[in-house]
Amino acid sequence: MADPMYEPRSIQVLGDGMEVLWKDGHRSLLAHRYLRGNCGCAQCVDELTHRRRVSIAETDPDVRVEDFMEVGHYAIALLFSDLHATGIYPFTLLRKLCPCPECQLLRQAEAASQAPPPPRPASP
Repeated sequence: MADPMYEPRSIQVLGDGMEVLWKDGHRSLLAHRYLRGNCGCAQCVDELTHRRRVSIAETDPDVRVEDFMEVGHYAIALLFSDLHATGIYPFTLLRKLCPCPECQLLRQAEAASQAPPPPRPASP
């Protein structure tokens, strides 16, 4: 990866979530339940309809990330306390999941810039 925004400097599991320190200096703290509820594997998201099968609301409030391992140079796989271990979390997804106010503003600005222009009024 070339963009330090999507390159982790370090990843560690803490009591309240998983901390990712990014090479651009940003810190993301992702709650255990939040990560589990955002898993994108085929058990959690229907492969054909892309509808979520397991959401944050349906996730045990006490679920924890127990361990992780790197997948290539682009992602990590997480092992949760409910023994779920099939999800792959690309670094780009982890950064997009960052719940901090700064990242929320960036996502809102990005979404606004990609919104289609309003329709033109009909000509008389």
